[in-house]
Amino acid sequence: MKDFHIAHEDEIKAGKTTDVYFIRTKKILKAKGIHKKVFADVSTTSLPKGWKWGVLAGIEEVAKLLEGLPVNVYAMPEGTIFHPYEPVLQIEGYYKEFGIYETALLGMLSQASGIATAALRVKIAANFKPVYSFGIRHMHPAIAPMIDRAAFIGGCDGVSGVLGAELIGEKPVGTMPHALILVVGDQVKAWEYFDEVVEKEVPRVALVDTLCDEKFEALMAAEALGERLNAVRLDTPSSRRGNFKRIIEEVRWELDIRGYKHVKIFLSGGLDEESIRELVDVADAFGVGGSIASAKPIDFSLDIVEVEGKPITKRGKLSGRKQVWRCENGHYIKTLTSEELDECPVCKGKVEPLLKPLIKDGKIVAKLPSAKEIRKYVLEQAEKLNLNLE
Repeated sequence: MKDFHIAHEDEIKAGKTTDVYFIRTKKILKAKGIHKKVFADVSTTSLPKGWKWGVLAGIEEVAKLLEGLPVNVYAMPEGTIFHPYEPVLQIEGYYKEFGIYETALLGMLSQASGIATAALRVKIAANFKPVYSFGIRHMHPAIAPMIDRAAFIGGCDGVSGVLGAELIGEKPVGTMPHALILVVGDQVKAWEYFDEVVEKEVPRVALVDTLCDEKFEALMAAEALGERLNAVRLDTPSSRRGNFKRIIEEVRWELDIRGYKHVKIFLSGGLDEESIRELVDVADAFGVGGSIASAKPIDFSLDIVEVEGKPITKRGKLSGRKQVWRCENGHYIKTLTSEELDECPVCKGKVEPLLKPLIKDGKIVAKLPSAKEIRKYVLEQAEKLNLNLE
């Protein structure tokens, strides 16, 4: 009996996290001696909430999942901006060799891409001010590192999870919980103890909404820590917020007129892209939880588009091997792989193919970039493609 209701890596790799009908399909194909090579696309026909674009994440895990199988895999690089109806990953091989992994690979791509997309949307809403992922408490701890990684590559500047930060090669970030202040019994002493005990490289951010009015606690923190105080954090519950923007403006005003202009304002607590857009001009940084960590997964599906070299697929899908091209000016064009594209048909700009070899005969042939490299790629695309939230 397992203590925790999770699948271990070896169980995932063994195909035990599949839907049972894939096992039955494999059994039938084997019993009847059907050994056909297929080509399959992974794509989505829509994005959550009518979003126009997504951020592809989970490719590294899929590469590790399919490594060692007799397949060829082509994929957009992790972090690529994609759209509905564009294949983001393709598999070529005998179906009975990889079919049982469909459930796992779709789950890896769907959830990570949903989180990464939500993270970038929040980062855009924040006008690219610092955004930190504080949401792993909303999801099962078994997937906390994946959540933090996807949030980071999507644009978050840091993550609170210890194991997630270790995975991406960064230091975890965070301020202090209300529990510290309540257990100490005095907010000023709690701020001072934090300053005395915690490593000096950790920014001094005082939580200022525990026992008193935010404005007065912010001034108390500034007086207690002086120049050492980096920021105050407002995590005001919705039942006490009223006009939250006005509260923040009051805090900023009172700090400034007393000479504490160096103290930044950090917001957290139930924030999403809509609320951040309303508050971005009065705050300096944001800690975001469930709206990123619990983001709706992107509904990817895997569809056979060719059997034994002949184009065929189910209704509602497009058969044949495809390539997705992106031009230097941000236009996306989908063609058959047999159609070479020399220039963008829209603007005549230079084009590049986005679907590139990931696995060849079971061996990973693509470079798997670091989380920091993927994040840089995502933010560069956001700027170059002029992504917006409409």
